[in-house]
Amino acid sequence: MKEMSVRQSETKTNPSPKSPGASRLTPHAALVIFAKAPIPGQVKTRLCPPLMPDEAATLHGSFVLDTLERTKLASTKLKLPFDRYLACAPSSTHVFFKVMEERQGVKVINQVGDDLGARMHQAFEAIFARGYRQVLIIGTDVPTLPLDHIKHALTKLEQSDVVLGPAQDGGYYLIGLKRPVPDLFIDIPWSTDQVLRLTQDKAATAGLKTALLEPWRDVDTLADLQAIIDANRADCKKPKNERTFSNRTAGVLETLAKRLRSRA
Repeated sequence: MKEMSVRQSETKTNPSPKSPGASRLTPHAALVIFAKAPIPGQVKTRLCPPLMPDEAATLHGSFVLDTLERTKLASTKLKLPFDRYLACAPSSTHVFFKVMEERQGVKVINQVGDDLGARMHQAFEAIFARGYRQVLIIGTDVPTLPLDHIKHALTKLEQSDVVLGPAQDGGYYLIGLKRPVPDLFIDIPWSTDQVLRLTQDKAATAGLKTALLEPWRDVDTLADLQAIIDANRADCKKPKNERTFSNRTAGVLETLAKRLRSRA
């Protein structure tokens, strides 16, 4: 979750679980997906070069779709009781997000804030204000994240105040709370290997119980990209019903692998 950013916008939503009657009909948890529109030059910039800006944007867009599709599957296949929100930048009015809202059945909100911490805190504030008792935020840079991780996050949050999904680079790919905690997002050097440790320290100082998920690798650097290309190559050898990558992302990664070899 390096470049994520949130502000509530007016969307068509189901009644939020603010009353005892409503809570029996509506999920008590919300999953917020932070995403940027796939605009060349504004996403996956740490991969450029060797990628061209339009290639990086294509990869990012495929990752966003993967996240939406997989989280929808988590809701239906695993029967996880959460509503999904897409936190959009630069704006939920961007045509990409309007299409996602219609086709993926996800509610959209705007991202707002001067840095990642402010944006995440504002997202928690906005979604908790709708009456949810658990809120998770994830990024779109972990297209291979097992669906069980989301299930485990909700389970762990029942017994903890904070749940974190450690990224292998020292950040985190998921954070879950049961109430807004502004201090967790203040004075954090985002996009560094100190993010997870400092967040844990702040939680401990505030007397909060923190639970950790299994570490997972997100895709930010060229080394991350090469690792996921290798993983995709191995994944393609499996039977179709056992593959992790979508056909769309598998095709994008294979195309990028060929282009990177030719440029080398």
